[in-house]
Amino acid sequence: TGVKLKMCSMRGDIMEKVNIYDAKTNLSKIVQEVARTGEPVVIAKNGHALVKVIAYREEKPKRKLGFLKGKGSVPANFDDMNSNEIQDMFEGKYS
Repeated sequence: TGVKLKMCSMRGDIMEKVNIYDAKTNLSKIVQEVARTGEPVVIAKNGHALVKVIAYREEKPKRKLGFLKGKGSVPANFDDMNSNEIQDMFEGKYS
């Protein structure tokens, strides 16, 4: 990035650390690097961490269980449907 980054450890995670004054002049470079690598950067003042810059990742929508409940029915013999044909396939009668 051209910015002097120092390694620091925060809660067991090792990440880059940059002084707030360097971050002000090189913010776009820091943001591009974080977006490119996915590695977070800590911005600090007088050696004390202030903020952590992290890459934005689009969250996938969570699946909702039971969204089809009451919308249809499953026949009682569902597990037995086409069982003869399936057995024939396993025995090689269909090719």
